[in-house]
Amino acid sequence: MGFEAPAESKQISEDELQLHSELQTSIDDAVSLHRPILHHLNADSSWLLQIPRPASAVKHGGRLYFNILIDPWLKGPQSDVASWFSQQWHAIDSKFGSIAEVKELAQEIEKRGGDTRGRHKSGKTGSQKALGGDGTIDVVVVSHEFTDHCHKDTLLEVHPDVPIIATKKAAELISSWSHFRTVLVTPAFTGASPDWRETSLEPLPTWIGISRIVTSKDKLYYHSAILISFNSSAGQSQSSDSNISDAAEAVIYTPHGTTASSLSIIQEASPPLSVLAFLHGLHDVAISSAKQLNLGGHNGLAAQRVLKAKYWVGTHDEQKRGGGLVSFFLRRKIVSLSDALEEERKRRKHLQGENEDNEDNETTGSNELSKQILNDFENARFAELANGESRVLV
Repeated sequence: MGFEAPAESKQISEDELQLHSELQTSIDDAVSLHRPILHHLNADSSWLLQIPRPASAVKHGGRLYFNILIDPWLKGPQSDVASWFSQQWHAIDSKFGSIAEVKELAQEIEKRGGDTRGRHKSGKTGSQKALGGDGTIDVVVVSHEFTDHCHKDTLLEVHPDVPIIATKKAAELISSWSHFRTVLVTPAFTGASPDWRETSLEPLPTWIGISRIVTSKDKLYYHSAILISFNSSAGQSQSSDSNISDAAEAVIYTPHGTTASSLSIIQEASPPLSVLAFLHGLHDVAISSAKQLNLGGHNGLAAQRVLKAKYWVGTHDEQKRGGGLVSFFLRRKIVSLSDALEEERKRRKHLQGENEDNEDNETTGSNELSKQILNDFENARFAELANGESRVLV
């Protein structure tokens, strides 16, 4: 499971062996570079984010990573309202089909990390336990109350002592199960309080904050985003400027997309926030013409222009098997990054009012416009992580 060597009884292709070797090398690099690792647990929108702990937190055999589980839906159907109204299944089985398998993945990386640093030679994963005593998962983040994000059967596999941070309606739903001992409502990240440190709710360590960015006039908060801020160098900086020493990196997760104007608040963050990864899908999904669900790739481009994230990672683009009344009205436009860039080029061309009657001018103008668009994303890396794939965020 995870990054363990494949069983000899299976037929292993050269490509699979090469991929396995590359993954092992990536883990070693992640540990040596002290960088986060992002794992896609299924083909849809379930993630494990491993953030390296500050040096002060890994003394005396403590774990190397702080593990955040995001929107876990690993197997079985999900249904909102009632099965006759809306029900969906994963189109392909999740690479990690249970919470136990997710823990195995995290523990394997912890073990390799320990071995890489010359510690834990016995294979133990360190003496420092997770926040709630689970031993692996430190916190679960739930972005929406809808059951493809707040999946009861999967969440009930998580140890009751693991804290849950969820949006208000999701928190109320999870609390009603009487399973988890700590269920917190995700605080808002706003212009009135743009300090990520204020979103570090207990029992989170002070070097991690988890909050939510909302879109104005979005009454259901459907197009909101989860902001995970962290300073893995906490306590190491000798700078006299506390604003610099408390500067942090951020991962922004928005499964349905959120507007660029809403995300501009990141530019006002104090201490500063540098966006490491932006999780936003490419597909345009709607219920007929009445309700826009997933905002899609063009919105992602506009948001990325504001955020200037080092990585843009696709999420929530799985073409699930659907049933119920809603499935008859669901409309999905499959969009690739090149499709989104081409749409952007056409929109800018229209706004700039190029003279389409002059073929030479049109060709020259289009080429210049294409260069301008690509320059906007020169330093970004788009990552489409498939079911079970991982990425070291360097």
